[in-house]
Parts: sequence; structure tokens; C-alpha cells
Amino acid sequence: MLIQIAPDLWHMERGFKAAGLPITSRMTVVRFQDGRLWLHSPVRFNDTVAEQLRSLGRVAWIVAPNRAHHMFAKHALRMFPEARLYGAPGLAAKRPDLEGLVELGDSVLPEWQHELDQVVMRGMPFVNEVVFFHKASNTLIMTDVLQCWSGKLPWNASLYARLTDVRSRLDVPRTVRLVTRSRMLAAGSARTVLQWPFTRVITAHNAIVEHDAHRLVERAFSRFGA
Repeated sequence: MLIQIAPDLWHMERGFKAAGLPITSRMTVVRFQDGRLWLHSPVRFNDTVAEQLRSLGRVAWIVAPNRAHHMFAKHALRMFPEARLYGAPGLAAKRPDLEGLVELGDSVLPEWQHELDQVVMRGMPFVNEVVFFHKASNTLIMTDVLQCWSGKLPWNASLYARLTDVRSRLDVPRTVRLVTRSRMLAAGSARTVLQWPFTRVITAHNAIVEHDAHRLVERAFSRFGA
């Protein structure tokens, strides 16, 4: 079921395996002032969750925020066929089956601009993550570029988190750093993110950071020289 984080902000985690590694992924839901819902990085959910969403508002937008988080976009569209699908740059070419997908950029859609800000993390074309800032809750919404795997984990997930520098620490994973082609472009995007007055960070895998969030993101983005 969806769990409320702040007014007009919810999340839901779902466990699965990636290359044999047990991990969790998070869907974030924002309710706009007019009652429409924005689904970020959808996970697979059942009819009960779909009914919970309908009780909160009308699902208008489904967002696949990078080139990896698109597995359940079609599932979400089947649940809410009236919604529009948006995705990261390059995702339409990777997933031509996602008909009608609109690719996002640095410019916020007019219908989102009062609720959200956004920027594409440049310099990492294999990821092309679009980062969002929810203004009403001062929340930074990330996917893979920032991660923090905390709490009790299976031994192999814990080992992976340590090897990628994100075990109980908010950081840019080593895997993301390895596929970054331009630290200069990444640093430029990071500086845009750091201009936002966020006090919370939602990541797609494991942690929601509520304490000292801005400083921790600044430390993580120093990996790019931001």
C-alpha cells in the first residue's frame, strides 16, 4: 500500500531481483493542487493500490525517470489508460513499444511548473536521469544517481552496497560514476539541483533521507566537482 510521507506526497516500495540481487524499488506519488496525480518510477502494483490511488485523485501522468526505470511503465498505463506517459531522454528509442511516450528535458511542462522543477543529469547518457523537486514539500526526487542502502539487508545486497559506496551513506554509486562520460556536464546539472531548497531526498532504492539532506547531497555531488 501507499505510505504518506508529507501532505500530497506518498511512496510505495516493491522488492524484486536484479541480476540475482535482492533489491527494492520505490514509486513516488505527488498530488497536484487540482487533484491530479503524478506517478514517478512506477513499480508493479495490484488493484487494491490502484483503488487507493483513485481515492487520492486522478492519475494524469506516469514518469519513467531514467533509461533503467521503465519496466513497469506499461503496467501503470494498463491500470490508468487515461494517463500520459513521460520518459527520460533516449527512452523512446530504447522502448519503442511504449507508444505515445513524451521525452522530458530541462524545461518543466507548463502544467507541472507550479508544483515541480526538473533538470536532466547530463554527462551520463546511459542513465539520462531526470531529477525533480517537489516545491510544496521541499523534496528532491531522485532515482539512481543518488542512493543510500540502509538498515538490515541480505548479505549480498549489503556487500553490493559497500562495493558501490552507498551502504548507509547517501552518495553517487560507483556504478553511476563509471558510466559518467563528462564530469563537467554532470557538475553543471548538480549545481542546478543544489540551488533548490530541498530538505528531504527520496531515492528509488531503499532510503528516504530526512536529516541534513542538502549537505549530504552537496557532499555526494562533490564527486563531479560540483
